[in-house]
Amino acid sequence: MSRNLTNIAKELRKRPTEVEKLLWRYLRGKRLGELKFRRQQPVGNYIVDFVCYDKKLVIELDGGQHAKNKAKDIKRDKWLQEHGFKVLRLWNNEVLCNVEGVLEAVKKSALFHPPPSPSHQGRGN
Repeated sequence: MSRNLTNIAKELRKRPTEVEKLLWRYLRGKRLGELKFRRQQPVGNYIVDFVCYDKKLVIELDGGQHAKNKAKDIKRDKWLQEHGFKVLRLWNNEVLCNVEGVLEAVKKSALFHPPPSPSHQGRGN
């Protein structure tokens, strides 16, 4: 992780969007069960909005600009998933209008563990 990326993440934490502030009020300090989230964290070459390392869950908040950046978001999500992270993308409007539903979706995503990939070992003849 580059020092530059870390500095950018620090700056982003200093000036969150209103939606990030709202969601952070519910996620910080293990207020959502025992889930410990960090905000504006470098993960690989990306800075994610929120991450729970214990559950390998990334939450990304999307505003209108993400409709234009769909290809970048797909590439980013693919990289995160290839590195074992679950990605939960939420529209800003969802957080503003239905924060309780959003928190329920976060809890469900944190508890969901996909089955392991099938192994070639142990297969029949």
